[in-house]
Amino acid sequence: MASKTTPSNSNLSDSKNITHKLSNQFNLLLNSKSKAENPYNKIVLFSTFLLLVLGVYFLSVFYGDFEQLNADKMSTSIGYSFIAIATTLLGFKILFFLYKAYNYFKYKPIASVSDHELPTCTVIVPAYNEGKQVWETLKSLANSNYPKDKLQIISIDDGSKDDTWTWMQDAKKSLGNRLEIYQQPENQGKRHALYRGFNLGTGEIYITVDSDSIVTEDTLRNLVSPFVKDENCGAVAGNIRVLNNKKEMLPKMLDVSFVLSFEFVRSAESNLNSVLCTPGALAAYRSTAVHECLPEWINQTFMGKPSDIGEDRAMTNMILKQGKHVLFQKNAVAYTNVPEQYMGLYKMFIRWGRSNVRENLEMAKYVFSNFRAKGKTGTRILFISQFVKILMSYPLLLSMLFFVLVHPLLFLGSTLVTILVVSTFSVIFFTSQYKTTQGFWAYSYSILFTFALFWITPYAIATASRRGWLTRDIVEVP
Repeated sequence: MASKTTPSNSNLSDSKNITHKLSNQFNLLLNSKSKAENPYNKIVLFSTFLLLVLGVYFLSVFYGDFEQLNADKMSTSIGYSFIAIATTLLGFKILFFLYKAYNYFKYKPIASVSDHELPTCTVIVPAYNEGKQVWETLKSLANSNYPKDKLQIISIDDGSKDDTWTWMQDAKKSLGNRLEIYQQPENQGKRHALYRGFNLGTGEIYITVDSDSIVTEDTLRNLVSPFVKDENCGAVAGNIRVLNNKKEMLPKMLDVSFVLSFEFVRSAESNLNSVLCTPGALAAYRSTAVHECLPEWINQTFMGKPSDIGEDRAMTNMILKQGKHVLFQKNAVAYTNVPEQYMGLYKMFIRWGRSNVRENLEMAKYVFSNFRAKGKTGTRILFISQFVKILMSYPLLLSMLFFVLVHPLLFLGSTLVTILVVSTFSVIFFTSQYKTTQGFWAYSYSILFTFALFWITPYAIATASRRGWLTRDIVEVP
């Protein structure tokens, strides 16, 4: 809701082949008609290309030094421990990736049901310091291909300090009784604004939309169709793309990252009926499921402090705990604004990281119980993967720092080649979905995340009890 501005000789021979192929692909990208408007984008892409080439070169040249690294630089016990941990983690990640890929290929979005079958819906749009963008959001919702007599739109100004309320009033004049607007007496946070909306809503389904998001014409009907087809469906996650991805580099990177996160990861989770997080930008909930956990949700605390972040993950967790299915609809799309500067990006990731830590601890309390009649195994596997990532964050950080100190060039080469291999999947996936060379931003994003955002998860764990949205002008409470 925050106001935002509108990712030996044979070795040498292999490296040359990879370099040649990569060079051809980057030439296609830099000369494509969809090239970036900002001239610095080309510089970033070309720098990324050079780094990847250097990575292949360093790994080829220094590959033989790995045995010397174990013999001269590390004791036998440290060397074997490092290799054993790395091999185990790699094996786990490969198996888990194959598991996700299997479920991804089995996933199919549910087609829209008829107007007669569509349930009544209440769309809740909380807004804080959003300015004109909230007007655009409300207009896109009103223009939805959804029966007007079945759609209630509520927008709540959470004590904004700018002209957000004026824009909401203007939208009200334009939309008339199709829109209800309310104003909080003071800023209380997104969770409390949603809570008010949940209590005011009359629909069978509640839909939450961030005030900086734009929905497509068929988004709402596609989003709620699973509730008609699956009587045990408690929540549905929408498909989020980046709205402000025309000029700046970070939004372009995040757009590629979002496509992988939603259209691959959440598709796989949906096939297991266990999407772990319904995004605040676009999500739908069965009203009965919401009211069953609403008192617990609004009064949620962590380490004795009220929870003012992670309201979307918390709601999803509580609905999963009820034994309900949580699904993903690829055909329900919303475009949302994301940070354009590094400071805004890492603050957003810290908030997500803290929420992830909190909700995984909550999930641990029920995931191995008989919380669902069937289909519990998939949910447990997803939870284990999340928890392993949290548990291993500090060992991996220490191993990385140790490796950097012991053999920095080998570390750089192996890391960049790993980025090249792993990110190529993101490039191929994005390109196959959208037929554009913009997928190459996956390489830049992976380098940025590896070298500039690697500290997020360890820091989020250490500061999980802290409050504050970070990307709004709310003072953080220590």
